[in-house]
Amino acid sequence: MGLLKKKDKKKSAPPRFASGGGTGSEISSLRPTFVEKLPPCSGNCPSGNDIRGWLKVIAEREKTGTSLEDACDQAWRIEVETNPFPAVMGRVCPHPCEDHCNRKDKDEAVGINSVERFIGDWGLERNLALPTLDAGGPFSEKVAVVGAGPSGLSVAYQLARRGYGVTVFEAFPSAGGMLRYGIPIYRLPREVLDAEIQRILDLGVELKCGMTIGKDVTLDQLRSDYSAVYLAIGAHKGRKMGIPGEDGSSVYTGTEFLNKANSGGDLEVGGRVVVIGGGDTAVDAARVCKRLTVDSASVSKRMGADVTILYRRTRAEMPAIDMEIDEAEEEKINLDYLAAPIKILRNDGAVTGMLVQRMQLGEPDDSGRRRPEPIDGDTYELECDTIVMAVSQQPDWESLGSDLPGGSSWLTCDEWGRTEVDGIWSGGDVLGLGLATGSIGQGRKAAESIHAALSGGELPAEDLRPPVGPEQIKMEHYETAPRVERTVVSPEDRLAKPFDEVDLGVTAEQALEEVMRCFSCGLCFNCEKCWMYCQTNCFKKASEPIPGHYYDAHLATCDGCKKCWEECPCGFIVGQ
Repeated sequence: MGLLKKKDKKKSAPPRFASGGGTGSEISSLRPTFVEKLPPCSGNCPSGNDIRGWLKVIAEREKTGTSLEDACDQAWRIEVETNPFPAVMGRVCPHPCEDHCNRKDKDEAVGINSVERFIGDWGLERNLALPTLDAGGPFSEKVAVVGAGPSGLSVAYQLARRGYGVTVFEAFPSAGGMLRYGIPIYRLPREVLDAEIQRILDLGVELKCGMTIGKDVTLDQLRSDYSAVYLAIGAHKGRKMGIPGEDGSSVYTGTEFLNKANSGGDLEVGGRVVVIGGGDTAVDAARVCKRLTVDSASVSKRMGADVTILYRRTRAEMPAIDMEIDEAEEEKINLDYLAAPIKILRNDGAVTGMLVQRMQLGEPDDSGRRRPEPIDGDTYELECDTIVMAVSQQPDWESLGSDLPGGSSWLTCDEWGRTEVDGIWSGGDVLGLGLATGSIGQGRKAAESIHAALSGGELPAEDLRPPVGPEQIKMEHYETAPRVERTVVSPEDRLAKPFDEVDLGVTAEQALEEVMRCFSCGLCFNCEKCWMYCQTNCFKKASEPIPGHYYDAHLATCDGCKKCWEECPCGFIVGQ
């Protein structure tokens, strides 16, 4: 099985036109033009994945004479061009792509994330190796990456596949960053994460764990020894709220709590836990508490605490993944909305509860969400013995010692990851809290920038494809089809086996059904309408069809009837 070369990356080139003879008076102003458009799924994927590409190659396998195995292999290779973690992201990505899917205007969005997981698991089962790129390497320049989270590993992958020597320095004992230390095992099995990390290391990436920059090696040393440095230390330092009583035992930050839980050490909680916050960290921490051994004077040892999530807004404003919130409620986790703690109550140092302020929603703030405002005089006491403050987090600048490049707040850089310090690029949560998929995309773009800087080449050209929205889709062409839903273990079974994977994804048969629901927005999928409706035989079937290229158009015979672009269901054919 050969490796995918750069020149083979994009095989869906638009069909060619043959203008032929004819005079100016004979050529209609209504003749068609084939214009590949940017689908909203790819346009709203922070990783920059060619989602339409890997859906189409499977959906159209029979039209191109491709076997199922070859189609799935191709889909995996298309996916890993931009994301080396398809099996991981198929489990943890909140899939903003689906929020913009044009299919939502007909029935339900395509289950992109479900198919992504299928493709990722396919690659693991077949032990597929990550593809290299023919970028002129191998190169003598070497690159240091600080941080082995999704962003650091992404930039390492993209540089290694181009022929650079890459060394990744990681302060924690193992690679993965927040994927390992911030996401519970029941959401992301470690064997899946380890397998996808190992494929990156197999490209020759050197990983040095337990190495703290500023302590074991300085940033100045890295700048001296390497041609470029990529900073991706993440945001592993949790923040507390600055309220009375928060300092002391039994009060954790969200990142601290999840790190302890995911590091495999003993972590016991009391029988009544309150988690403060509305993001994924808060929901993860709450669900972990349901799975830990309770050790409290008030109750005998047992599995699972009584857990309450305290959130100062309503469910509609919670940034956590909806499915994760639903599953938390199924596990009997209480959600107390429009409530915020104002004081931690202690007795001889032990947490006994908290004083809670009732809130109401006012005008929108900078985030666009309505601002929570206290209701005067409306407070109550909530009993608890363990508190997790999952309200925010920030980079641990102390881990860089005195080598901090640019202050003690978030780093800043341009869209290609270039910082103000010569030779240093950056990405991931060190720039501001975001999604893992965004960190992966930032790592890829930084790698492209580093490669351009070291090789004297140019940055990739801007994607100028026009977007395609639902108004350009002929919805009536597509049959209504129910969205395939993932199998999730029942609450009783998942709490009985608390650290087994909860979301089982979709079956291969379901994934093959789901890819067929893709509209192929903005790119030919061989519906044959142009070929059937053209009365002057402008459209000729391609001799070697590939996704996106099924017809060549010969405009010399076009009489401008405009039927082809009126009938094109996916918005690929437009009139001049």
